[in-house]
Amino acid sequence: MADECFRHPRLAAVYDQLDPDRRDLAPYLCMAGESGVRQVLDIGCGTGVFALLPAGRGIDVVAVDPAEASLDVARGKPGGERVRWLHGDATTLPALTADLATMTGNTAQEITGAEDWRRTLQGIGAALRPGGRLVFETRIPARRAWEEWNREATYGVTEIAGAGAVESWVDLLDVSGPLVTFRWTYVFAADGQRLTSDSTLRFRERQEVEAALDAQGYVVEDVRDAPDRPGREFVFVAQRPETAL
Repeated sequence: MADECFRHPRLAAVYDQLDPDRRDLAPYLCMAGESGVRQVLDIGCGTGVFALLPAGRGIDVVAVDPAEASLDVARGKPGGERVRWLHGDATTLPALTADLATMTGNTAQEITGAEDWRRTLQGIGAALRPGGRLVFETRIPARRAWEEWNREATYGVTEIAGAGAVESWVDLLDVSGPLVTFRWTYVFAADGQRLTSDSTLRFRERQEVEAALDAQGYVVEDVRDAPDRPGREFVFVAQRPETAL
C-alpha cells in the first residue's frame, strides 16, 4: 500500500511543490532518449513528474502507481493525456513490450517484503521486451541516510499557490536491520490541519540486489553512481535476456 503522502488527496496535491528538485531524473530521461526506446514503463510513477518527460518527446509511456490520489494529480497535468496511467503495481500490469522500465525516486526501497520484491522484479521482466532494460536506484546502506532524517535537518515552510503555507518535517521512528521507519508531518496554515505519513524503507546491499535480479533472469549491465548524489546511491541497470525470463 502506498504511503499516506501519496494516497491523501491534500498531500498528493502539494507533493511536487514540497520536493521540487528533480535533477535525479536526468539520467533516466537520457536512457529513455536512447536509440530504439519506443515504450517506457514507469513503476511507482507517483504524480507523474518523470513519466511526462519522455511522453513529451513522443515516446509511448505507461505509468503505474498504487495511489489513486497521485494518479489524479498526474492526469491533470499538462500533457497528462499522452500517458497511459494505471492504478496498481508491477504485479498487475497488462501485456506490454517495454524497451525501458524505471523505478525513480528510490521507489524500489518502498518494496520491503522479500516476496513482494521478487514478484515486482518478475512482473517488470514480463513487461519488458527481450533485451529491454530495467533501471532503478536505491540508497547505499553504509551512508546511513536515516541519520539525517530528523526535524532539525528537515523542517521547512513552503508557500504553495492555492494551499498557502505548509510546514513539514520528518522524524525517525525506528531502525531494525535493513528496515527504516520514519514519519513526515505536514501542517497547513490555512486551517491548521495536521497530517502525518509513515513510511518504511528497505536498505539493500549491492550484493542482495544483484542476487535478486539474477534469480529473476536479469543480467546486471552496470551499477552506477547517481550524478546528483555522488557516493550515496546505487543505480542499477539490468537487462532482460533476449530469451524469455
